[in-house]
Amino acid sequence: MTRAEVLALARDKYGTEPDYPWEDDNIVLRHGDNKKWYALFMRVPAQKLGLKEDGLLEIMNLKCDSIIAASLLGTPGYFPAYHMSKSAWISLAIERLGDEEIEQMLDLSYALTEKKRKIKS
Repeated sequence: MTRAEVLALARDKYGTEPDYPWEDDNIVLRHGDNKKWYALFMRVPAQKLGLKEDGLLEIMNLKCDSIIAASLLGTPGYFPAYHMSKSAWISLAIERLGDEEIEQMLDLSYALTEKKRKIKS
């Protein structure tokens, strides 16, 4: 899946438009109600992720449960969060993972960052 395809998925599924908070090509996806980030897209040198290859890698940082993140690290395409809390976020090399995996992880991140609903008693 490409960056454009993930952005189209977020638009269709969550009604989210990309946010460009910096003067580069990094993109943030935010909830409409609470403005919390649920995804951050960046292109980073592969070596910054511990890979022994040259060039830039398209990554997406997602909020993730720490137990799930720990179980995914070491799996090809998953990395400790680049430039984010490594206990609460994970980086995915989006062009190296399957569409279903990406969609599931995006769903999880969206759910973990959505506005908490108060329980009425």
